[in-house]
Order: sequence, then C-alpha cells, then structure tokens
Amino acid sequence: MNKKENAFQSELIKEIKDRYPGCIVLKNDANYIQGFPDLTVLYEDKWAVLECKRSREEVETPRPNQAYYVKRLDEMSYSSFIFPENKEQVLDELEQTFKPRRKSCVSKRK
Repeated sequence: MNKKENAFQSELIKEIKDRYPGCIVLKNDANYIQGFPDLTVLYEDKWAVLECKRSREEVETPRPNQAYYVKRLDEMSYSSFIFPENKEQVLDELEQTFKPRRKSCVSKRK
C-alpha cells in the first residue's frame, strides 16, 4: 500500500471510531485472501467491509478479486470501495447500515 493510501486509511479508521464509539476496526491481511477488502468494521450486531483506494481512478482498475469481494460482501451486509472523493457518501451509507433496526410491534387483541 502506498503512503498516500496508508495515510487515508489511518485517518478513516480514526473517523469511524469517533463516529461509532465502541466499534472494532480490523485491518485485514492482504496475503490471506487475495482481493479481500482492507477494513472490517464491527459495530454492535452489524458489520461492514471497506476497500480503501487513494483515488477514484484506482477503482476503475482494481486488483484481482477486489470487485468480486466488494460486490459479494455488499450483498451480505455492506461493502464499498472508499476513496477521498466518495468518503462522505460511503460514511453516510455506513450510518444507514449501522442504524438500529425497528422491532415490529404486534398487538394482541382480546
């Protein structure tokens, strides 16, 4: 990972931890599963994974398997490529993912 992407990732981790106190942010091992996203975010009973890029252009030519895992994991919970130009949008989407689910109320009639 180059220095610019590494700095973006470090700042992003701090911002996520500030927004979601008590969350756990894991840096995934790039050598374990080729193409698996960089970060896993665990918050309460939900999770998300993020693939960090230094710019929008890098998303157009992802490394092998990155697009596959981002798409597959997004179908399971939430996953996205994240880079400086879309950071706020992705963090807004992450907020929607982490919102508490409304429990349905079923009234009992007598």
